[in-house]
Amino acid sequence: MLNKLKKGDQINILAPSSFIDKEEDFIKGIDILENWGLKIISNNILTKKYGYFAGDDQSRFEELEKAQNSKLIIFAKGGWGAARLLEKNPNWGNGLMIGFSDTCSLLLSKYSQGYFGSIHGPMITTLFKEPEWSLRRLRNLLFEGYVDDIKGIPLKKGTAKGEIIVSNLTIASFLIGTDHFPELKGKIIIFEDINEDIYKIDRMLTYLRMTNKLNGIAGIGFGSFSDDLYTLEWKDLLKSLIIERLQEFDIPILFDLPIGHISGNACIPLGCEATINGNDGKLSVHIPFY
Repeated sequence: MLNKLKKGDQINILAPSSFIDKEEDFIKGIDILENWGLKIISNNILTKKYGYFAGDDQSRFEELEKAQNSKLIIFAKGGWGAARLLEKNPNWGNGLMIGFSDTCSLLLSKYSQGYFGSIHGPMITTLFKEPEWSLRRLRNLLFEGYVDDIKGIPLKKGTAKGEIIVSNLTIASFLIGTDHFPELKGKIIIFEDINEDIYKIDRMLTYLRMTNKLNGIAGIGFGSFSDDLYTLEWKDLLKSLIIERLQEFDIPILFDLPIGHISGNACIPLGCEATINGNDGKLSVHIPFY
C-alpha cells in the first residue's frame, strides 16, 4: 500500500547521479511542485559537484539514506552515477520515489528488495517540459491515488494481468546478475531508452533472452526509444526487431507507449497490479493507495 500526499507535505529532492548543469530547468521544476502545495526540504543541490557527479559517492549515498523517511523523494536528473550507490546496499523505506533514466537502478533495487513506492516518471529538470496531461497524471497519482489508461500500438494480441515493472532497458540489462534486479515471472515489463543504435537494442534484447529473465513474463511493452532524431524507417526497424526477438513468447506486446525520455513521460508506479491489452493497445494500472 502507498500513502497519498497532501498539501503542506515536505518532500526531498536528491541528485544521485550527475550534477545540475541547467539551473533554470531545475527552478522551473521546483515551481511546479510548490504550486501543488508541497514543501521542498533544501539540500543545496545546485552547489554540489564532484567530477561529473552531484557530490562524491559517499555524500550522495548518505543523502539517499537520510531521506528514506520522506513521504516523497523526487530525483533532480539522470546522467550517470545512481547505480554506483547500489554497491553500498541502501536501506530502503516505503515512501514514494520518482525518477527514470539512470535512476531506474534505484527504482528497481527498491522494488526488488520488497519495498513499495518506486515510480517511473518525470524528474525535477524535466517536469517543465511535460504536457498538461502528463503533469495532471502525476498529480493525480500523488494526491488522488489513480492514473488514467495510456495507449500504445499493439504488436501481439492478447490480454494479461500482473505487477508492472518499468525501466530503462540499458540500466535493467546492467543490473542482471545482481541483488538489485527483480524477479520478472508473472510480471508486465515496460522498457524505454533513448537514441540507442538498433544493434545495441538488439544486443540487450538478445542478452535478456539468453539470461532467461523473460521466461514466464505476463506481457511486455515498449515506450519511447528516440527523441525524433531518428526516422520513421528507424522506428519500423525497431518494431521489426521487437517482433523478431519476442515472436515465440505467447504474450501481449505493446509498442510506442508514452513513457520515457520524450515530453509526455507517463508516470507508472512499480509493483502495482496492471492490465496490458494487446487487442486495443491499452495499459491500465490499479493503485492500492490509502
